[in-house]
Amino acid sequence: MKMKILIADDHAIVRQGLRALIDKEDDMMVSAEAGTGAEAIALTRDERPDIIVMDISMPDTNGIDATRSITTAFPEVKVLALSMESDRRFVVEVLKAGANGYVLKDAAFSELATAIRAVAAGETYLPSRVTTLLIKEYLQRIPEDVPATYENLSTREREILQLIANGSNAKEIAFAFGVSVKTVENQRHSIMKKLDLFSIAELTKYAVRQGLTSLK
Repeated sequence: MKMKILIADDHAIVRQGLRALIDKEDDMMVSAEAGTGAEAIALTRDERPDIIVMDISMPDTNGIDATRSITTAFPEVKVLALSMESDRRFVVEVLKAGANGYVLKDAAFSELATAIRAVAAGETYLPSRVTTLLIKEYLQRIPEDVPATYENLSTREREILQLIANGSNAKEIAFAFGVSVKTVENQRHSIMKKLDLFSIAELTKYAVRQGLTSLK
C-alpha cells in the first residue's frame, strides 16, 4: 500500500508542486493538503496520514506547535519538518516537539523522497548541512574542563594500567620496570586521579572498555 502523506504549507503553489512530485512516486500518495497548522491538526484527525510534510512557518498555528499537538494526540503519525531555516533553534525545537526529521526547502525533491522513506522506516532524518551545524555547535558548547581521559595518561601510566588490568600487583609491576613499589603506587594513584576512578576494579573495567585487556 502507498504511504498516505499530508502536505502542510501556507503557500498553495508549494503544496501543488509537492503533490505533483509525490504522487509520481510508486510508494506515496498525497491524501490531503493544509494551509495552516490548525488545518493540519484537523486533517490529521480526519485522514490519519502516515506522514505529514510540515512547513514550520505557517499562520494560525505554526508548524512546531502543530507538530507537538499531532504527535501527542496521534503518536503513530510521523512528521517531517520542512523549512527554509537551517538555524539550530528551529531544528531542535521541532525535533523536541516530536518531528522525526527535517528537510530544507532548497533541497532537491530526491532528498525529500529519501527523507520521507527514512521517516516511514522509523529513522530520524537530518540533511548533512544541518547535522554538521549541530555537531559544530555541540562541540563549541563542551566545557574546557571536561574529565580527563585515556589520552591524558603518560606512556608509562598506560603500561601500568594495562598490567593492573591483566592482574599484576604493585610488587610485580615494580619488578617489571625496575622501580620501587612506592613509585608504582604513586603512579597508580595518579592514573586513578586522572581517570576519576576509585578502585582497582574500576580501573580494570575501564581498561576492558578501552580494549587494553580481554578480561571480563
